[in-house]
Amino acid sequence: MLTVRPAQPEDVPAVLELMRALAAFEGYLDDFAVDAQALLDRAFGPSAQCQVFVAESGSLCGYAVAQSIAFTYDLRPSVRLKELYVVEAQRGSGVGKRLMQRVAQWAQAQNAGRLLWDVLAGNDAAERFYARLGGRREVKWVAYEMGAQALQRLAGD
Repeated sequence: MLTVRPAQPEDVPAVLELMRALAAFEGYLDDFAVDAQALLDRAFGPSAQCQVFVAESGSLCGYAVAQSIAFTYDLRPSVRLKELYVVEAQRGSGVGKRLMQRVAQWAQAQNAGRLLWDVLAGNDAAERFYARLGGRREVKWVAYEMGAQALQRLAGD
């Protein structure tokens, strides 16, 4: 039986294992810096910066992290799905869909006007999954990023 629910502080060790698995899959494990205290502070503290949902079927088999971004042009927040991960053995079983449904419910509770996310380039299976749920590739915007060194340089100018 699959349960999808908001994560609790006692889930942190298992969520961290899943986060490390995602970091390995996406190729940034060497830079992965989240530890238990950081996750507790950022997801469960009085100034929580995100909402974490977990999927459980005997043990945790997936998670999603979402953030609400303050109002935009339509005076409604955007919800950004920061991470979605399902263990390989559970992919295709509905776990990802259930996590996305829970994020969508949370977004509606926030009165969000949209749900946004990024897909790792080349992850065709993820693109097909999101398309089946009604997601579409954004073509109007191009994603940019600025690394720590460039950020420091710009801040110093």
